[in-house]
Amino acid sequence: TAVSPQAGAACRVAQSLAQYCVGANYAWAMAEGLFLLRLLVATSGRRCVPAFLLLGWGVPVLFVVPWVVLRYLYENEGCWERNEKMAVWWVIRCPILVAVAVNFVVFVRIVRILVAKVRAHQVSRGDTRLRLARSTLTLIPLLGVHEVVFALAGEGEGGSGLRLAR
Repeated sequence: TAVSPQAGAACRVAQSLAQYCVGANYAWAMAEGLFLLRLLVATSGRRCVPAFLLLGWGVPVLFVVPWVVLRYLYENEGCWERNEKMAVWWVIRCPILVAVAVNFVVFVRIVRILVAKVRAHQVSRGDTRLRLARSTLTLIPLLGVHEVVFALAGEGEGGSGLRLAR
């Protein structure tokens, strides 16, 4: 179906905004993980709040704007809902995979710190393992650690088991 130029432009702006929001979601998950790690390791994280704000809201601009330019130049068809040229799609996908990887490393470091703190304060507490498990399970969705499982699952159509599970 043919789309009017105005509708096509509005649809592309909406698609670009959606990509920015997805990128910001991952950037903020990474900022939250780094902030939590900072609070556990250092005495204060307040000095770093502007940097975390910049990470959460600013970093997605660094890869969404180039993606928009590349889409406009090389794949300016329809509403930009299809990803025919995968090289253009990787401009969006790579930073998201980096954020997922960073968050996984942060998660492992935080769990190590929690284990050390729980072991250090293990004075006749029977619920130590339960507290550690509860803390760890809370961090999994907060940091997006579950995304590690799906990080390399394809984005296109089709029926691989991992893609269907996602």
